[in-house]
Amino acid sequence: MVKPIRKAILPVAGLGTRFLPATKAVPKEMLTVVDRPVVQHVVDEARAAGIEHIVFVTGRNKGVIEDHFDRQYELEDTLQERGKTHMLKMLREETMGPGATSFTRQQLPLGLGHAVWCARDIIGNEPFALLLPDMLHKPTNGKGCLGQMAEAYRRTGGGNHLAVYEVPHEQTDQYGIVGLGDEMADGVHKIARMVEKPNKDVAPSNLAISGRYILQPEIFDLLATQERGAGNEIQLTDSMLKLAQTQDFYSVTFDGAIYDCGSKLGFLMANVAYALDNPEISGSFRPELDALLAKS
Repeated sequence: MVKPIRKAILPVAGLGTRFLPATKAVPKEMLTVVDRPVVQHVVDEARAAGIEHIVFVTGRNKGVIEDHFDRQYELEDTLQERGKTHMLKMLREETMGPGATSFTRQQLPLGLGHAVWCARDIIGNEPFALLLPDMLHKPTNGKGCLGQMAEAYRRTGGGNHLAVYEVPHEQTDQYGIVGLGDEMADGVHKIARMVEKPNKDVAPSNLAISGRYILQPEIFDLLATQERGAGNEIQLTDSMLKLAQTQDFYSVTFDGAIYDCGSKLGFLMANVAYALDNPEISGSFRPELDALLAKS
């Protein structure tokens, strides 16, 4: 029987220097896309996919993230007194229960692989999801990216799964790129190759890893002994390449749009896309946007 994916890791220790001075005192993960912090969008995706426990790998000055996912009794009491029951209901539904979140420190900036390794004792000996909070995945059909991956995980009988999407060929040197093998199901292929940031002339495809992973726990032992790679950091891809020698890796082509909220352009595009899809404001936002573009 395939072990279910119950736990997820969210690495949130980055400094967010590309958004200074906004991130001098506010974590980049707490910058809002419309009315929700970026990290809340990602947590929503994880919970919709059936994740029961989320492990946040944090750093210094990230305490506000922990506060955000805690209950705020004073706020709840105020909303109750003012009769704002709809808003109160929303907050309570989005608050994860006792013991459903864990926070562990990545005390040194040693890369994504190191951040994942920091969560090893909390995850234990079970498969887990990894979601990079900078990358917002807005689905086309209503099912989130991790939900699509969880379905593929069950259909293939387990293994390791990476969400992928097409990027321009001239930009392959900015991403982890996969080469595909046999198709296992609709949109799901075995991965034949994984290459970190290859030049377009040697890239096996233009399919980039999009920041969503389902990984088996054996990755932790490999990360524990992984030497530093690109950028003098412990690279997750290096350990995945070793794991791929003994375990299957699959690609899941995400059906939707992806916004890199670690960049200013991606963050702004995400705000526009989510605002246009928000029933509360889209009706008034669209003509204002059209008018602004007409003036430019």
